[in-house]
Amino acid sequence: MNIKSIHRDITIADLAEQFPESVGYLSERGIRCLRCGEPIWGTLAEAAREKGFSETQIKQIVDVLNARSSGFNSQGKSKTQEK
Repeated sequence: MNIKSIHRDITIADLAEQFPESVGYLSERGIRCLRCGEPIWGTLAEAAREKGFSETQIKQIVDVLNARSSGFNSQGKSKTQEK
């Protein structure tokens, strides 16, 4: 699946595959994306809600992830490292 941007209903599996750099950011906020090396089930919004994040906070997380992902390629490397 080729995903252009991150949205609240993206599955954790797609998020980890398409935007691997996002896993660390979410982990720092207590949102687990991987368990035993495999993506957890559900969407980004569901995982955030389970950790007590509000809808406003979920939107902020999505916005930050999209801003951060614009500087990375699909392997999680900085686009400046590609040059």
